[in-house]
Amino acid sequence: MKRPLKRSNAPIFWALFGAGGMLSALLGPMLVFITGIAVPLGLLLPADTMSYPKMLAFAQNLIGKGFIFAIIALFLWHAAHRIFHSLHDIGIHAGRGARLLCYGLAMLGTVLAAYALLATGF
Repeated sequence: MKRPLKRSNAPIFWALFGAGGMLSALLGPMLVFITGIAVPLGLLLPADTMSYPKMLAFAQNLIGKGFIFAIIALFLWHAAHRIFHSLHDIGIHAGRGARLLCYGLAMLGTVLAAYALLATGF
């Protein structure tokens, strides 16, 4: 008689980790360059590219909301998963408390990002 497999929520966290890792690898450097170097120094882009009215309009657009939410949420989940597993690598055998702290903060950040984006209106 075969024993049933133990259910696990690990695939959900690994999927969020993978999606966040892919997004941070592909878009992270570009976002750092645009928001941290190109626009402040006036390189390649007009000075008002990231002005408040333009960024507000972007955040009020449904596609813009989706992009901002995906970036924030997936980066948070990727970081939470990486930090949780890095604790084990450095010799800290994290238990349930560390798991709740890492993933709880990622969940809190995701909820706050969703609230903030919904509060900007459409």
